[in-house]
Amino acid sequence: MNQQVQRLAQGGRIDRSRPLDFTFNGQTYQGYHGDTLASALLANGVDIVNRSFKYSRPRGIVAAGAEEPNAVVQLGASEAAQVPNVRATQQALYAGLVARSTNGWPSVQKDLMGVVGKVGGKFMPPGFYYKTFMAPASMWMTYEKYIRKSAGLGRSPAEADPDIYDHRNGHCEVLVIGAGPSGLAAALAAARSGVRVILADEQEAMGGSLLDSRETLDGKPADQWVADVLEELSGLANVTLLPRTTANGYHDHNFVTLHERRTEHLADCAPRTAEGARQSRARLHRVRAGQVILATGAHERPLVYAGNDVPGNLLAGAVSTYIRRYGVVPGNKLVLSVSNDHAYRAALDWHDAGREVVAIVDAREAPDGDLVGEARERGIRVITGSAVIEAKGANRVSAARVARIDIDGFRVAGPVETLACDCVASSGGYSPVIHLASHTGARPTWNDGILGFVPTLVDGVHAAGGAHGIYALGEVLADGVAVGSQAAAATGGEAAEVALPASQAIAESPACALYQVPHEKPTLRAPKQFVDLQNDVTAAAIELATREGFESIEHVKRYTAMGFGTDQGKLGNINGMAIAARCLKRTIPEVGTTVFRPNYTPVTFGAIVGRHCGELFDPERYTALHQWHVENGAEFEDVGQWKRPWYYPRKQGGKLETMHEAVARECRAVREGVGILDASTLGKIDIQGPDAREFLARIYTNKWEKLAVGKCRYGLMCKDDGMVTDDGVTSCLADNHFVMTTTTGGAAAILEWLELWHQTEWPELDVTFTSVTDHWATMTVTGPKSRALLAELTDDIDLDRESFKFMDWREGTVAGVPARVFRISFTGELTFEINVQAHYAMHVWKALFEHGKKYQLTPYGTETMHVLRAEKGFIIVGQDTDGSVTPEDLGMQWCVGYDKPFSWIGKRALTRSDTARSDRKQLVGLRPKDPKVVLEEGAQIVFDPNHAIPMPMVGHVTSSYYSPTLDSGFALAVVKGGQQRMGESVYLPMADGSVHEAEITSTIFIDPKGERQHV
Repeated sequence: MNQQVQRLAQGGRIDRSRPLDFTFNGQTYQGYHGDTLASALLANGVDIVNRSFKYSRPRGIVAAGAEEPNAVVQLGASEAAQVPNVRATQQALYAGLVARSTNGWPSVQKDLMGVVGKVGGKFMPPGFYYKTFMAPASMWMTYEKYIRKSAGLGRSPAEADPDIYDHRNGHCEVLVIGAGPSGLAAALAAARSGVRVILADEQEAMGGSLLDSRETLDGKPADQWVADVLEELSGLANVTLLPRTTANGYHDHNFVTLHERRTEHLADCAPRTAEGARQSRARLHRVRAGQVILATGAHERPLVYAGNDVPGNLLAGAVSTYIRRYGVVPGNKLVLSVSNDHAYRAALDWHDAGREVVAIVDAREAPDGDLVGEARERGIRVITGSAVIEAKGANRVSAARVARIDIDGFRVAGPVETLACDCVASSGGYSPVIHLASHTGARPTWNDGILGFVPTLVDGVHAAGGAHGIYALGEVLADGVAVGSQAAAATGGEAAEVALPASQAIAESPACALYQVPHEKPTLRAPKQFVDLQNDVTAAAIELATREGFESIEHVKRYTAMGFGTDQGKLGNINGMAIAARCLKRTIPEVGTTVFRPNYTPVTFGAIVGRHCGELFDPERYTALHQWHVENGAEFEDVGQWKRPWYYPRKQGGKLETMHEAVARECRAVREGVGILDASTLGKIDIQGPDAREFLARIYTNKWEKLAVGKCRYGLMCKDDGMVTDDGVTSCLADNHFVMTTTTGGAAAILEWLELWHQTEWPELDVTFTSVTDHWATMTVTGPKSRALLAELTDDIDLDRESFKFMDWREGTVAGVPARVFRISFTGELTFEINVQAHYAMHVWKALFEHGKKYQLTPYGTETMHVLRAEKGFIIVGQDTDGSVTPEDLGMQWCVGYDKPFSWIGKRALTRSDTARSDRKQLVGLRPKDPKVVLEEGAQIVFDPNHAIPMPMVGHVTSSYYSPTLDSGFALAVVKGGQQRMGESVYLPMADGSVHEAEITSTIFIDPKGERQHV
């Protein structure tokens, strides 16, 4: 086991009494409780943690937080526990942790792809993937194999995830994102006002920069103030603290998603509680907040110089964090290259740790702030007007080349001095974390005072502290209190006093605008200067992109891949924009910034899915009568998410009926006596409002303005391309009140369709929609004896033919239960659809069977329903239509209001020449010449069975069944020009070489005049 050679003997916030063994790339190391994987690797002197994405160059740890571009690892000891794309800087160390580099073969130390890094600039310039691997086409499968093998940042597990994940919906008056100094101050002010507060922070411990600050508050270490504030907040009932929680997405109306890593800091798989209960690994909070405070701080920008990707190049702030928070010094000899005062603390912390600071290289001519003075007092060499122009080394920094530079002229202005060192830290300034604010679509604004973009805020959103360019600690705390009080007041909170702790003002010199450091050679010929370390985007790549004509920063981004992937431009975007601006001779604000999108950092699919997996991913839905169906031997089929009775096999002669036998028996019962179907799954949408009738007329193809109360009407619904998308019966309950029925599988989609058109196209219409599918149970009693049966269970509904006509509905009681009864038929027989509130359904159903014994009442399932409806030529949308069928194709011109005085959805599309063609596929009936043949659904149809292969296909079978009433097979089909081919023969070649012949007929096979349903 390696020793922690870079660990200080004391200091840091780690618990040295709790050592933890872990494995990285097969080697066992030791760290302490409180370490991150990154700090533990640095403590053990691990230099190379990965290979770069494009050039396979060795990469080391650069940062200490979410902005880390290189240390992206694969976690998991077992196959099932594999987790890709984990930042080592955000992964807490735990006993037994197993991690591997995501790139590098056969090992990260000796990667055979590393040769690409030596010649990659020549053979893989920006946009190379647009220009290569295109020919010959026959080689594409080979290209793809190797491209896919070399791409990616880790792999998905090949076994099922053993963990569970949660979703939680949350509400609060004030959501504070970030628990650094401004976030804590804001949360404290809001919490004392009495409003509900959620405080979320992505780090293991709340406190942000105060956890490694050199400053004091009220004369005490800054982290003591953090502890005091957190103690107060945790004791308040109106406050929820969420550490290890990243706000990964900000959405409309202050809806924020928070990714909480609940047990990922404990083990590979979530442990169980003492009581044995499973704990969730992660949780996705979906929070609606009255006000949102972005206290997300700022990311330090690295300087772009040659060799800045060699392991041993770090951010200045990261150096301080590792030393002060983790007791780790990531090297022995430091060269610090800066453009601002604040970064000097890295050298001071390094010096305090007893290691050598070779030099501080400051790009400014005459820095004179307090930290600069302290560095000089300690005897640290400060080289002004200069910068590190190149870091030397292969697998670790070995030296820094330093030279005087002319920033405005972008050139090296003096001789080069080489300084031996093993660590180069840099700081080019600080960029407010504006990602979440940008998720709203609001473009940020450039602020010359801080040399960074600040967020443009929408209503209900505030920024505090570093998130909008305030960096001095005293000012940050005051800003946090002010913003927290303002947000609380906006949601009804009462003003509360918050005493600010005393802080010492630190004088600082103005920073200079330095992004890319010039080299003796032109950018295109100099050693690689990396802008985006995760995606291997160099300064030369950006310069080349502008030379090739890409002027929009969004185009530059896509051409070079800058800001892609999990990085989202956290470290490189400002530098990349600055380089593009210089090449285009524009200012940074003129170039602008790219768009940031959720997720801010990667979110595991498990957290996104939550508990919606297994049986909860596609839940089974049961009607109120499901248990009766089970007890009576029903076989079920899945229709949408519903379990619907398919058929009811009975024992005949000691043997259970086949489906064919059961369906034939059920069909005869309906045609000759009375049958009953559980139709509760039909979609039901309650539509109300003064403009409900107008809305129906726009949605449906037919007319609705004269539909009277107590009447029902069948309607077709088209998409805007004129193709049928759904059908059903809509009933008028009152002048401004309707109930629409839809297909079972289309219910949710149709409700969404109605809402879409109302909200986006016709918001002026006063109409509302409510799904009531689950509220009502529907029992379809059908057959010649249905009136006689129903008459025994109701005495307040007149069932007389003349009083209760076909397509009427009546309200009354059935079996003593309030009901709506509809005379609608999907079988062609006399039918009554009984609708009752779902929790009364079983009572009514059993009463029907009790009275139905004398009529041999027979339950039938969906297969029988399909046979019965097809015998009458009634369509099933989605089976007899496929998204390419118009009402005219179905022969349903009678259902289209061509003379309606306004345009309804699909009307314009039906005037196109294509939809008016006479040779379109049209719905017809088919009668096989051999009545024993049941044609295959989906079978292709041809006019000439002797035509050479490939035969021209002219249609296909949409529905096909055996009819016990006809004692023959029959089918519905779509055939080109079929409605003009009645009586002609068509042919259906089968896979076994046989050919079936069938005659084109009307789609109505039984009772063409409709006399049965009108009796």
